[in-house]
Amino acid sequence: MTGPARRSKIVVVGSSNTDFVVRVPDIPSPGETVLGSTFATVAGGKGANQAVAAARLGAAVTFVARVGSDAWGDAALQACAAEGINTEYMVRDPETPSGVALIAVDDRGENAIAVATGANGRLSSADVEAALPAIREADVLVLQLETPLDAVTRAAELGASEGARVILNPAPASGPLDGELLRSVSVLTPNLGEAAVLSGRPPGGSEEARSAARHLRAHGAANVLITMGERGVLLEGEEASGEIEAPSVQATDTTAAGDAFTGALAVALGEGRALLDAARFAVQAAAVSVTRPGAQPSLPTREDVPDGT
Repeated sequence: MTGPARRSKIVVVGSSNTDFVVRVPDIPSPGETVLGSTFATVAGGKGANQAVAAARLGAAVTFVARVGSDAWGDAALQACAAEGINTEYMVRDPETPSGVALIAVDDRGENAIAVATGANGRLSSADVEAALPAIREADVLVLQLETPLDAVTRAAELGASEGARVILNPAPASGPLDGELLRSVSVLTPNLGEAAVLSGRPPGGSEEARSAARHLRAHGAANVLITMGERGVLLEGEEASGEIEAPSVQATDTTAAGDAFTGALAVALGEGRALLDAARFAVQAAAVSVTRPGAQPSLPTREDVPDGT
């Protein structure tokens, strides 16, 4: 496989967590206790996952985040630095502990996640503005919703005004997003459930997803890519429309599949690829990630991912 024509410059603004992962035969129902098998402590958080995903695929990545002044914060900084990520704008919070996530993963690779946001909940617009030198140099700015919405909105505004392509992975989704934010977004990457929540449309198959995507475009997002798990991705946008099939793989753990997709999409767009080609590459990266356990441990390198074109 030939290498990229140019190296992406990517800024990720978002969350950093430590994941506590238990393998279980089935995800427990409310009030139910399930005996698990293995336990692991793994670096995670959607922002950190997407930063690592992009770095492993060859991008120059800067991560803007807030972690606690504790052992988990130390570990997060060390993990990012080990991946070659610029940690200059990772703020140490003196008052609030680092974020953590409790994750149950079943025998089919599906998961249930509970997050204590910790220092992620104190990421501020000022933290984002302090990273303006990096944002000015970025090809792509990547955002999620595990940090305060005012910080996300400010980052999107700055990214759009400085000429970066803004990718928003709207997870977790709790309701419709403000049109002002969506108008700063070049590519919105919800999954099926998130698209339904954001649009007020019922979840379902491709037709329901397309209806949700068109609604989100009408409310400001330039392009919408809805990830549909093993069914692939639906694209509805000003640049292209269509569906991309996912490769058939044996899923082990889907925890970071969306993060692998978003990070890979950012890399490909930053390298100058058209949106449809970038989405194909991202689908291949996500398919590799689900065959491996853990969040960041599952994220592939460039050599692991078929080109996708």
